[in-house]
Amino acid sequence: MNITMTSDGIYKLTTSIDGILFENIWEIPHGVSLNSYVVKGEKTALIDGFCGWEGTPETFFAALEEMQVPLESVDYIIINHMEPDHSGWIDNIKDIKSDVQIYCSMLGKNLMEAFYGYTENIHVVKDGDILDLGGGRILQFETAMNVHWPDAIVTFDTLSGTLFSCDIFASYGSVDDKGYDDQIDEETTAFYEKEALRYYANIIGPFSSFALKAFGKISELPVEIVAPGHGIVWRKDPQRIIDDYVKYAKYQTAPASEEITLLWASMYGMTGRAVKAVENTLKDAGIVYHIHNVAEESWGMILGSVWNSSGIILAMPTYEGGMFPPMAALLEEIGKKKAMNRHAFQIGSYGWAGGAEKELKEINERMHMNWHFIPSVEFKGAPTEADMEQVRKGTQELIQIICRLEC
Repeated sequence: MNITMTSDGIYKLTTSIDGILFENIWEIPHGVSLNSYVVKGEKTALIDGFCGWEGTPETFFAALEEMQVPLESVDYIIINHMEPDHSGWIDNIKDIKSDVQIYCSMLGKNLMEAFYGYTENIHVVKDGDILDLGGGRILQFETAMNVHWPDAIVTFDTLSGTLFSCDIFASYGSVDDKGYDDQIDEETTAFYEKEALRYYANIIGPFSSFALKAFGKISELPVEIVAPGHGIVWRKDPQRIIDDYVKYAKYQTAPASEEITLLWASMYGMTGRAVKAVENTLKDAGIVYHIHNVAEESWGMILGSVWNSSGIILAMPTYEGGMFPPMAALLEEIGKKKAMNRHAFQIGSYGWAGGAEKELKEINERMHMNWHFIPSVEFKGAPTEADMEQVRKGTQELIQIICRLEC
């Protein structure tokens, strides 16, 4: 467990994990960090991030001892977000200090009882409420409901300007002892931005309208440091990750980047032949594109590309009179994540009859995705040269639409 000083009187405890699925569903090939914060005034508060994913509570307690902050000296626990990756060791803490005072939202209090059975020494906070730690250190609370759990709050240290944001402004990616944006180079910073995009698409995306409301509150705070529950701390340029998140939230309903994501699958290579024509057309146009085989790649990686793209190309065979099942399941998940208002183009092979386009239209309407499709190109068996020309023309039309959106 890494111990670093975020600013005077604020310490970050970080552990990084890999080899698991985040929330037991999302692939994290570069791992993920868990951050806890100790904030010291005349009294001491522990914020976020204690959980049982790796190691034992004793590892965490030993880190506190190393900081000369024995658990017995912690006066307050602040739970910005009750999800167990940020509260999983609270039983162990309460075993040692049963009278520790817990601060959370009203919904957090309800979840505290549901998850852990605790009902005493819990203080409910609302927008603008404060906790005075003494020595000039005052913590201010703001609610951030439904980002991404309904109980979410953020905590702002008025002395240092540090925003403890938990899952807001978080990112995937393991973190070592250089866990701050002023300790890493631009390439590494860009890596964490990319991991933040994927984290946003996987975790926060469906709640973008609530996120924008929370960002409005945060914009009124004089933030100097952003300290999330996952990922690096932003103290050189905190506005960079704030602006990223605002941009990602707006991508839910407004045009995203001038990029196209090509999602494809092919059973016997017939649709695959047309995919090659699509990719060559994208290359020739010089547009940024991402390509994913939906039968082989993880949804978490795909969602990141889809969220960042204004254009989507779906290439799939008809299967038993409908969409190829992995594509249909993925599209349902994209609909649940509310990646809306994309411009799209569908192509694919069929045998005795088509049907993929019909099911695609049904999902688009039922999930209220509001995707705008240019005319599909479906072909019987292998694509002819005439079919390939229609595929190229459709791809070019989509490229032109996406480029116009950015003008």
